[in-house]
Amino acid sequence: MDTVNTARDPAEIYDEFFVPALFEQWGPVVAAVAGVQPGDRVLDVACGTGALTLAVAEIAGGEGRVAGLDANPAMLAVARRKAPGIEWLEGTAEALPLPDESVDAVVSQFGFMFFDDPAGALREMMRVLRPGGRLAVAVCDAVDNSPGYSAFAALLDRLFGPSVGDAFRAPFALGDEGRLLEIAKAADLPAPEVVRKNGAVRFSSVAALVSTERACVWTLGGVLDDSQFEVLLREAETALRPFAARDGAVRFDMPALILAARKP
Repeated sequence: MDTVNTARDPAEIYDEFFVPALFEQWGPVVAAVAGVQPGDRVLDVACGTGALTLAVAEIAGGEGRVAGLDANPAMLAVARRKAPGIEWLEGTAEALPLPDESVDAVVSQFGFMFFDDPAGALREMMRVLRPGGRLAVAVCDAVDNSPGYSAFAALLDRLFGPSVGDAFRAPFALGDEGRLLEIAKAADLPAPEVVRKNGAVRFSSVAALVSTERACVWTLGGVLDDSQFEVLLREAETALRPFAARDGAVRFDMPALILAARKP
């Protein structure tokens, strides 16, 4: 069966399954919103295993300087193996280990909703930006705007109760333009804007999607036992059938909201 071994390191699972299924596609999109150019100095905050960092480094080129920062050393270990030439920093978004006005752009994708102090993190991003520099921070749009994940969340509610469904919904918590602008206002961001971009989720099968989500330590990791997982696998084949192609591959829309601002 096309399932994920949950005993493996979560960072390895993230990089092998979540990155190609969801996150890799967003690197060029976020970089474009941030206006990254060849030769730029760029910081990727909450870089994970480096999907966005690598995309930014390709644009910045040999004359640029790119760093990825994450609080999770296991994620950084995977990132370093993939790109030892990039500067990988361990730290939090609320206390960036960089001098004032030291980078041309700050980018971040799909980590902002997990920050302890989102407004404080934005203030730190603005601190390290040079005058005229730009930030772009991507979050998942509301789960209701991602039809496959919305159906999956409803299935979790039905099978195991709202607490399990809500655990899965955690990454979508900031998928609201008004809420993002409230946080930006609290951080005193100058003229913030929120843009919506379309993306897609792609898994090789329903089983691959379900088992990958079960292995995610930020949502369903450790929530379901083996017997519950078997029930979920069986029921998901029906619930997610509308999103499956003839070869069994699953695809559906997953848009993102990108908060952007420029330092005066």
